[in-house]
Amino acid sequence: MSHDVRPATPVDLPEAALTLVRAFEHYPWTRWSIPTDDHLARLEELQLLYLAHALRHGVVLVDDEVHGVGAFLPPGAPDPDDATQARVAELMDDRLPVVMSADLPARPAGAWDLATLGVRPGSAGRGLGSAVIAEGLRRVDGMMSSVALETSDARNVRLYERHGFVVTGSTEIPDGPVVWSMCREATSPEATVTGSGLTAG
Repeated sequence: MSHDVRPATPVDLPEAALTLVRAFEHYPWTRWSIPTDDHLARLEELQLLYLAHALRHGVVLVDDEVHGVGAFLPPGAPDPDDATQARVAELMDDRLPVVMSADLPARPAGAWDLATLGVRPGSAGRGLGSAVIAEGLRRVDGMMSSVALETSDARNVRLYERHGFVVTGSTEIPDGPVVWSMCREATSPEATVTGSGLTAG
């Protein structure tokens, strides 16, 4: 099944944030890192803040129904502005220092960050996530840059491996999830088209 994947606009962001809420409702990292009190409301606002930041400084991709979402940030992207960081701190509440203390490996120098990828459960299993990844990688490969990510779901490891990512480390967070760090080395656009067989509009 083919999917048309396009750059998101500001109008798409509320629906994209809702898609990520549905995708991450039971995700190990978000369940561990975000307070249980009003968990889904906090998660939705956090996703909206992160997506707005990614739209300003990187690439946010969606399909026409906004049931699949991916965000890629370039190396050297600035941190969120002070107002955004202050609101994130409020939403994270007492979980923020715990999350900040998580000792994850540094990303490779010069790598893009696949900051988030999510598909609504009702649209999962149809190749939508792969289409979003493939389109993001096509754009990054035009710059001959590597791409790094972290995931706390073992099923995602297999998905990313199919797109050329390899596990570079795993971190067992005390009283929290296991986080796999992954990286895909810089690839020429021609190699991506030939090797993946995946296309997105």
